[in-house]
Amino acid sequence: MKLISWNIDSLNAALTSDSARALLSRAVIETLVTENADIIAIQETKLSANGPTKKHLTILESYFPNYKSTWRSSVEPARKGYAGTMFLYKSNLNPMITCPEINAPTTMDAEGRIITLEFDKFFVTQVYTPNAGDGLKRLDDRQIWDKKYADYLENLDKQKPVLATGDYNVAHKEIDLAHPSSNRRSPGFTDEERQGFTNLLDKGFTDTFRYIHGDIPEVYSWWAQRSKTSKINNSGWRIDYWLTSNRLADKILKSEMIDSGSRQDHTPILLEIDLS
Repeated sequence: MKLISWNIDSLNAALTSDSARALLSRAVIETLVTENADIIAIQETKLSANGPTKKHLTILESYFPNYKSTWRSSVEPARKGYAGTMFLYKSNLNPMITCPEINAPTTMDAEGRIITLEFDKFFVTQVYTPNAGDGLKRLDDRQIWDKKYADYLENLDKQKPVLATGDYNVAHKEIDLAHPSSNRRSPGFTDEERQGFTNLLDKGFTDTFRYIHGDIPEVYSWWAQRSKTSKINNSGWRIDYWLTSNRLADKILKSEMIDSGSRQDHTPILLEIDLS
């Protein structure tokens, strides 16, 4: 099975805008088409509470004609056009779809952050983890989220093996970002968030990229848009992950980044695994 995950940073912009950035986004989409993945997880769709429009669905179908989709958007009392997730999956697949709530703080459960696909022998679940925010104003809530989410994955894992993916908004170790020393209290690299991710892995999950590649340096999944040279200089962070239940680790065939050219922000990540 081949699976891809990507924080798209606005599905509408990627599909309908004529901006230079949108053209770069569509080039990435065309790359994903050639990958012919079984399942594609998309984060930060930023769609309305009503989800994708007919226009969005028509364009998606033109790229992915043999796929079904399911989505989850931010709804009141959460912010409009915020966060959100979507799965595209091949039409021959027939998962049971759930949109779980994990008893997260504030409006986090209403922000469309988790979708889970249940198959006969495994789960595929994606997450768009809340950012700790400027000035770490959401760090306390983020720590609660991390615990609740880890408990949720652990509960899934007790039922059947899990493939979990998404933008986890944390660089786990110093090797996972270009400039660790200057980012000690930056959102995504605080001791608290890193420990939260350690706690998640300790529940019985494997970071597939490190499992396959070991301590290979300077491989990242996100480069800040605010810095024009972040990608040119490879001043990035690895904050997007494919995780598996530990008991699936020996079935992992490939875990890597998909080249997104000069487009900054997130790059798609790929997992190939033998679930036969």
